[in-house]
Amino acid sequence: MTKTATKTVIQERGDRARALKIGELSKLSGIGVEALRFYEKSGLLERPARTESGYRLYTEETLERLSFIRRAQVLGFSLAEIKQIIAERRAGASPCANVREIVRGRLRELDERVAEMRLYRRELTAALAVWDAAGDRDAPGHVCGLIESTDIEHGPRKRARGVATGRRAKR
Repeated sequence: MTKTATKTVIQERGDRARALKIGELSKLSGIGVEALRFYEKSGLLERPARTESGYRLYTEETLERLSFIRRAQVLGFSLAEIKQIIAERRAGASPCANVREIVRGRLRELDERVAEMRLYRRELTAALAVWDAAGDRDAPGHVCGLIESTDIEHGPRKRARGVATGRRAKR
């Protein structure tokens, strides 16, 4: 939810200064209650005030923080990286230089992955050409001779989020 949309929703409700309970915050932000609790436990959200009966009470600033978290996730930042960015701001520093560094690292990583995928595609294309040239007969092998006779070296690789992005997130 954008900052403008957040303010509009609260203004339409007619009580801009009223604190929101977790269910209301979930509905307005589109983020599930369990995720909100997780964000609080992990330090992405400030600990909210509580009613005498223990209900969490959130403010409009929490909606703005959730909007920030969602935008950062869309840009590919991990929750650990987002937490680091928030911590830098809380400490009074501007996290923008670190954000640029993370994105530069992510772009380098994407370039490497694109090159790997192109190589993998060329190898798959060559393997299929060999298989097609052999005709429709079954290739001898334990399970599937086509696979067993292939010596492709570059398969698709899975990467861990937040790894090899320049600076490591503090834990």
